[in-house]
Amino acid sequence: MSYKYDKKLVHNAQELRKNMTPEERHLWYDFLKKLPLTVNRQKNIGSYIVDFFIASKRIAIEIDGAGHGEEIQFQKDKQRDEELYKIGITVLRYQNNEINKNFNGVCRDILNKLSLSEEYLK
Repeated sequence: MSYKYDKKLVHNAQELRKNMTPEERHLWYDFLKKLPLTVNRQKNIGSYIVDFFIASKRIAIEIDGAGHGEEIQFQKDKQRDEELYKIGITVLRYQNNEINKNFNGVCRDILNKLSLSEEYLK
């Protein structure tokens, strides 16, 4: 399935792919890249760029840094998640510290949401 996107964001998405955060890099190279599903990094959807997107499952994965705990950013994230939900996309959100302190737990949660077995944790 294809989603409409803002073509003005293509360059931004390319830059974000080149400059992933350490937590995004860890999740990508040590887990998501190995899944038996197509996972896109920094995918343009509507007027947003999501960190990771699994189109076949209609799931976006967001890795949030410290600034996402602020009330203003929290409200923006909530609005964004609601807009994506309206077009059939579920957003899974994880904090940087979850990736750093409970990587296997995050991976298990993602596998559960994707209805995949834990064999992909290896």
